Amino acid sequence: MTARAAELKDRGADVITLSQGEPDFDTPSAVCEAGIRAIRDGRTKYTAVAGIKPLRNVIRESFRRDHGLDYDIDQITVGCGAKQVVFNALFATLDPGEEVVIPTPCWVSYPDMVALAGGKPVLVACDEFHGFKLRPEALEAAITPRTKWLMLNSPSNPTGAVYSRGELLALAAVLRRHGHVHVLSDDIYEKLTYNADFASMAAVAPDLYERTLTVNGVSKADAMTGWRVGYGAGPLALIKAMNLIQGQTSSHTSSISQYAAIEALSGGRKHIQEFASAFLQRRDLVVAKLNQAAGLSCRVPDGAFYVFPSCAGVIGKRTPGGKVIETDTDFAMYLLDAFAVAVVPGSGFMASPYIRISYASSLEDLTRACDRIIAACAALS
Repeated sequence: MTARAAELKDRGADVITLSQGEPDFDTPSAVCEAGIRAIRDGRTKYTAVAGIKPLRNVIRESFRRDHGLDYDIDQITVGCGAKQVVFNALFATLDPGEEVVIPTPCWVSYPDMVALAGGKPVLVACDEFHGFKLRPEALEAAITPRTKWLMLNSPSNPTGAVYSRGELLALAAVLRRHGHVHVLSDDIYEKLTYNADFASMAAVAPDLYERTLTVNGVSKADAMTGWRVGYGAGPLALIKAMNLIQGQTSSHTSSISQYAAIEALSGGRKHIQEFASAFLQRRDLVVAKLNQAAGLSCRVPDGAFYVFPSCAGVIGKRTPGGKVIETDTDFAMYLLDAFAVAVVPGSGFMASPYIRISYASSLEDLTRACDRIIAACAALS
């Protein structure tokens, strides 16, 4: 899809891209200035693999302030984005064939990272009726003696689903019966919630604190995707093992980025409210528009900046060119080739027939794109 969209753009097509997984906002100016200042002050040398102490101290304070979680500085590690932190955790802990329970729809990288680490991804389908969220009975059924991790992503990419405190407590009740299962809580979209309060497993269930790795970063909430700064906090032995893995791969993340991240996390983050307000307005526009499209059905997500509409109603229909839409991938390619709108097929997130649409674009582009999608659906027969 990405290659095809780029090809069409190169030919001069007016492609509207709704597949991006990053905010369209610029990094806040104070954060950029902190990075520039770091360069001017000569902060361009190697750092500790786990990250500079001033950054880890700021991260420590943010966990304490926002969630009442108390970590020692050595229980915190900084990686080249949240993705590396997840990757390090899996490589540091998985023996061949050990299992990782992954609720689906899920971020595309989770199953592949588990497999690369020698583990076995156990995909548990979470239906739209239950908000695309893992049910306690489904978790219970998925756990075996070889289960090492449960991976939770809230708010979710791709669905925008947000687990409530009560829902996490229900999952925690299951986990208490299975002491060998750890929790990898990917909270990267934590600050981008709309109609729901954010909750994280380590804070909701303190007795699982020693079995939980909490992953976060500055990419999404602070519009710093290219700076590549993520972090994790968890049991000391796990963090030490993750640092060993990172020490033999990338070493530390960019020293300049780390100093910029200090400013992002300690500067009040006033920009987040501005970002969230804009995302909320865009979300409501996109959901309303998509629900006007024949064959599409879009629930209202509570977080992140994605919607995940069902396209079941267009499966089996025919394009004006005579091609039958057999899958969500077919539908996504039809939108791109015939109407110049790039979306992501749900099959990439282990869920069909759905498409993921990012609303990290201007209201003007979102309006134009959704109007094209409505027209595309109307043209099917």
